[in-house]
Amino acid sequence: MMGNGGDNSSSAFRCLVRRKRVDAATQTLATHQLARKLSLFDLVAIGVGATIGAGVYILVGTVAREHTGPSLTISFFIGGLAAALSAFCYAELACRCPSAGSAYHYSYVCIGEGVAWLIGWALILEYTLGGAAVARGVAPNLASFFGGVDKLPSILARQTIFGIVVDPGAAILVVIITALLCTGIKESSLAQAIITTVNISALVFIILAGAYLGCKTGWPGYEVSSGYFSFGVNGLLAGSATVFFSYIGFDIVASTAEEVKNPQRDMPLGIGIAVSICVILYMLVSAVIVGLVPYYALDPDTPISSAFAGYGMEWAVYIITAGAVTALCASLIGAIIPQPRILMAMARDGLLPSFFSDISRHTQVPVKGTIATGIFIAILAFFMDVSQLAGMVSVGTLLSFTIVALSILILRYVPPDELPFLPSDQQLNVCGRHRDAFETDMAGRPLLQNVAQDKLRRRKLAAWSITMVCFGVIVVVAAISTEGLSSILCFILSGIGGMLVICCLTVLNSIDQAGTKESFTKPGGFMCPFVPFLPVASVLINTYLLLNIGAQTWIRVLIWLGVGVIIYIFYGRGHSLLFDDVRRPITHTDDDHADATLS
Repeated sequence: MMGNGGDNSSSAFRCLVRRKRVDAATQTLATHQLARKLSLFDLVAIGVGATIGAGVYILVGTVAREHTGPSLTISFFIGGLAAALSAFCYAELACRCPSAGSAYHYSYVCIGEGVAWLIGWALILEYTLGGAAVARGVAPNLASFFGGVDKLPSILARQTIFGIVVDPGAAILVVIITALLCTGIKESSLAQAIITTVNISALVFIILAGAYLGCKTGWPGYEVSSGYFSFGVNGLLAGSATVFFSYIGFDIVASTAEEVKNPQRDMPLGIGIAVSICVILYMLVSAVIVGLVPYYALDPDTPISSAFAGYGMEWAVYIITAGAVTALCASLIGAIIPQPRILMAMARDGLLPSFFSDISRHTQVPVKGTIATGIFIAILAFFMDVSQLAGMVSVGTLLSFTIVALSILILRYVPPDELPFLPSDQQLNVCGRHRDAFETDMAGRPLLQNVAQDKLRRRKLAAWSITMVCFGVIVVVAAISTEGLSSILCFILSGIGGMLVICCLTVLNSIDQAGTKESFTKPGGFMCPFVPFLPVASVLINTYLLLNIGAQTWIRVLIWLGVGVIIYIFYGRGHSLLFDDVRRPITHTDDDHADATLS
């Protein structure tokens, strides 16, 4: 009896110590919170600005010439639908887990720390290379205003130093935007809204002026002899896979969830409206341009400017160039905003030094992380031509999209760390007791014990089904994507993988989600529809795109991830809050309260 009493006292003491440590961490977080100032309009401005980059001003020509022909508009629509699958998944997680970190945070909560570290490490690569590539694209576009690259001011023109082509203009732009982002999230979103408005105005001009010219001339681009689907269905789908990457950017909205006034309402609306606006603008611009000029006559480098110049509107190049430059600036803001917040989330978990988790008391943004991010991107943009590394950006995005879709399945069917026979609110009060202790307490209650066992069986069945769905998707995509594979073997492997996916989807669809929808995270807000079918479709599309990325790109990415694994083993894991069995606090950014709960 004395021994049991001593054990209970020791357990209670450990519980008290653990709670005090968590309370201390919560108080620290509360005194250094991000400013909750973003509205729905701000989220839409950030999402649209980050998504509609200068690529659309070039992508129209290359995709139409090489893949789709006049059916480019349909490709943009299909690409938008594929992006919407991921957007639905992001929308649910952003309002149910409203914390900085985006895909890193979701994978940390739903899958585990190791996977979350790799996703966060991949996102760092994505935003760093993406920001540097965007910054180096400004000078060539500005050259149109000055009459050529050779007439650019020396401070903006590229120079050759010791055989290295440097870009001072790109570095200066990164420094300016970094300074802007340090002033506060509201000021940053206002600047993003102004810049995005100029970009959208240029696109609206292209649509209206192009529609006028098309109606006047009878849309000669649609009268080609090869017909509307010049490259057939295969070309249409190949074009859709290419333009899919033009929708990357809406995920940046999720990284600001902790700074939104009403995340449960505004996050899904902001993501949905941003994606919808981008789809509409892309479709209208592409419909006009391929209608004005036959697809085979489009200039692959300047398709929109050359299309208007062909109708005697050379002055339109200035409006189009203004749109392209502002699009680059908006994309650069979108590339820098999320990275310090992801670094902050990783530092909160102990995986990175606490330097990155510091939040300015005056501006309420992670100033140190923002400055560090800006300096690194500026150096990279100044010294390196990162265009050859652009494919690595796509890998980081697709990996995060895939993990977010899987997180939806896990959150619905196998909520992490959920005791199978206790509701979520009671789990926070168990004070560190082990599941075995509860099972002992339940020994004399057979009815509750049967319920617990039944839930355990369902969770195991769901977990195995999700695992086998992933395996089936990989088999199907690998069979389709592998070159040199005989048609018979491809058919057999695709059939086996497809049947596995269908069977496991049927099992998942038969499992009741009612017991998991309101547990683990704060209830309410947007719920992703058509689960499990929609997340699995998103996983299938993203996996297909991942496996079709070049081998050289994958080698570079694997080297980067390998470096990340080494850092995690020798630093992150030893400094992780989970190392001491302490759960990190997550601030729920609701209007009514800012209580910290344990993830």
